[in-house]
Amino acid sequence: MNNTLSNHNAFYGGKVSSLKPNKSFLQILFMFHLVFIFSTLNLAAATYYVSPAGSDSNPGNQSAPWRTIQKAANTLIAGDMVYIMAGTYNERVTPQNSGNANNWITYAAYPGDLVVIDGTGLSSGWNGVFKIFNKGYIKVTGLKIQKSPGNGFLIENSNYIILENNHTFDTYNSGIGVWNCTNVIIDGNNVERACNGGSQECITIAKTDGFEVRNNEVHSTLTGANGGEGIDAKDGSRNGKIYNNYVHNLKRIGIYVDAWNKHTYNIQVYNNIVHDCDDGFAVASEEGGLLENVSFFNNVAYHNEWRGIIISGCCGTHVSHPLKNVLVINNTFYNNGWTNWGGGIHIENHHIENLIVRNNIVSQNKSFQIALEGPIPLNQLTVEYNLIHGFKNYPGEIRGTNYIESNPLFVNPSTYDLRLQSGSPAVDAGTPLLAPLFDILGNIRPIGAGFDIGAYEYGSLTNTNENFSSFDYVLYQNYPNPFNPRTEIKFSVSQKDFVTIKVYDILGNEVSTLLAEEIEAGKHSVNFYANSLSSGVYFYRMSTQNFSETKRMLLLK
Repeated sequence: MNNTLSNHNAFYGGKVSSLKPNKSFLQILFMFHLVFIFSTLNLAAATYYVSPAGSDSNPGNQSAPWRTIQKAANTLIAGDMVYIMAGTYNERVTPQNSGNANNWITYAAYPGDLVVIDGTGLSSGWNGVFKIFNKGYIKVTGLKIQKSPGNGFLIENSNYIILENNHTFDTYNSGIGVWNCTNVIIDGNNVERACNGGSQECITIAKTDGFEVRNNEVHSTLTGANGGEGIDAKDGSRNGKIYNNYVHNLKRIGIYVDAWNKHTYNIQVYNNIVHDCDDGFAVASEEGGLLENVSFFNNVAYHNEWRGIIISGCCGTHVSHPLKNVLVINNTFYNNGWTNWGGGIHIENHHIENLIVRNNIVSQNKSFQIALEGPIPLNQLTVEYNLIHGFKNYPGEIRGTNYIESNPLFVNPSTYDLRLQSGSPAVDAGTPLLAPLFDILGNIRPIGAGFDIGAYEYGSLTNTNENFSSFDYVLYQNYPNPFNPRTEIKFSVSQKDFVTIKVYDILGNEVSTLLAEEIEAGKHSVNFYANSLSSGVYFYRMSTQNFSETKRMLLLK
């Protein structure tokens, strides 16, 4: 028997009884080597530094940094990180290597430093000042890119890319352009004066599967002559989310979802604020591709030049512009149409299948609140439970069913504080059907007796279940949270009662019923197994005849 095998058995406290170790022992041995290998890999990861005072012939450590970011881009391998020191770098950066799932490559501004990559004098055309092509597992954080003759960031044919807390300024084309990628996160960036004469959009997501565009500020285009929409998911993109963004002062649409000529689907647009653009939000199939399963909820559009949202029939050369399963639920559209024409919700697509417009506040928009343009197939349209304020009798203007026609009583409309006052007719007046289980501020819905209309739910979480003492009926936070794949949900009831506990996804679709039976008084618990679900935010709701409460949980796989 070799000494290595004997030593391993001694290490685990076992005895060697045969020249052929058993299967379980081989598994242990294999895992031990894996741990050793990954530990070695992590130890090998390096941190480098770049400074305007450095030299590319230096070793790249903190005391002897490199001069150019491209030197780092040529050198970094999986697990490595580069800190870029304060200064202005006039260069194009193109990473040469990829990370992997366990060891990302990170490009970061040194904490507290202003790092500027200036594109002045670089070649124009379809390129980026920071270009990631055919790479993966790369994170870029804290950089400012300015004066690009093309794009600021250009990400193509890549996967698992994170752009976080960067600033692009004065780019000819997109500030951030993403094409033909998978699993991309665009988080917390400031995109300013993009598409300054060029094409595409300030943030472009095209032909990309799996994306999140969140917490960004997009603003202040100068021309918008050939492009310049704020955020656009388009051209075959799918399985994505656009949320918590602030888009303002653009010459084009604020947030746009367009199929172009490809099947584009499963896109959620929520918790965004858009103002002083030409249109706030829009969906379209410009060149005949099918756009389906797109939802807009908890968004606010105010003081845009034309409309709050348009269900577009535009444009191109194709006769058909197919849209299917479009939801516009619990949004607030106020004071849009500040030129000589405009409105709240404009429906002009003649090929729409299953459009739902529900629980929205449409108030004091110039020419109409909700209007149809041309031969809209009414059997494919559901308009209900909306609050209408300022009906104009515009041709094609409608109220829908179960509507409220009244002043919504915003907290301060003159300053665009569009939260609801306590006496608002929107409070508790919505329907729970497909309603989001949180509002634009992240408050759990419903607060009070029912779902409110609009993007804001009135009140605070402390008002939930105000008819019950905390010692009567209680729904506790699940544990663990985040979880994978099992979590426990505890609750208590003060008397025998019929209790249901259901789990919903972020769109309000029911994914599981955990309990639906009569329960004795006391404390109880149920387990939720999420083996077949994807990572994300989910909600669980406990309901009885006189009690309802909802809480949020996070599944991380």
